[in-house]
Amino acid sequence: MQVTPASAQDIAAQFSRTGTKSVDHSDWTKLLKMYVKPSASGLNEIDYKAFKANGRVALTAYLDKLQATNVTMLTRNEQFAFWANLYNAKTIDIVLEHYPVATIRDIDISGFFKNGPWDKKVVSVNKVELSLNDIEHTIMRGTFKDPRVHYSVNCASVGCPNLPTEAFVGSELESQLDAGARTYINSPRGFAVVNGRIRASKIYSWFQDDFEGSESGVLRHALKYAKPELAAKIRAVNDISGFDYDWSLNDTNK
Repeated sequence: MQVTPASAQDIAAQFSRTGTKSVDHSDWTKLLKMYVKPSASGLNEIDYKAFKANGRVALTAYLDKLQATNVTMLTRNEQFAFWANLYNAKTIDIVLEHYPVATIRDIDISGFFKNGPWDKKVVSVNKVELSLNDIEHTIMRGTFKDPRVHYSVNCASVGCPNLPTEAFVGSELESQLDAGARTYINSPRGFAVVNGRIRASKIYSWFQDDFEGSESGVLRHALKYAKPELAAKIRAVNDISGFDYDWSLNDTNK
């Protein structure tokens, strides 16, 4: 008998290893292809102005469809794709509701002394109210134990791994996650080696536990995806000199 989840922890504990159910994310892909604009710098920027004017009805319909899905009946890869797409789509929705803003941290809807929207319950899945933090940290990081979670969720910031131009799908998940890792690690937003000193994204400091719990683990992770030139520079350095993160909105209309 299927038990109805009562919390984010319960949802995280339930998934089908052998199920065949999937979710059609093509509507999300259409929106991403329309409003996500890869830039010459390698950053995928979002045309929030046009998205707000012309894409919110379709986005709302997609979010409604996801929230009507019985996520516990999906296979593991389908669940990962579901949560990543839900997180990203809802983040965009929240930004559009408050746009224009300079940074997502200015959207103070989570309560006193909390910058940003991450702690407010903003979606309902399997009759469980969830925040963006519930999705990312309790469900995704807690369930999948995969550092590539960090390349699948986008917090609408320049410093974040790119919002992709296609939805995540269970059948292509491994290649999509690896592509996200390679893109970010080989960009200055992920790793930069200048004058023999490494500066890395604060993601690798904030969530070091997901990367073997040490700077050396972070570097081993980076080497799995770094291009030869960057890999050679990383191997020549023993530690990370500092961490950076740019919270500016990843907006085409700067």
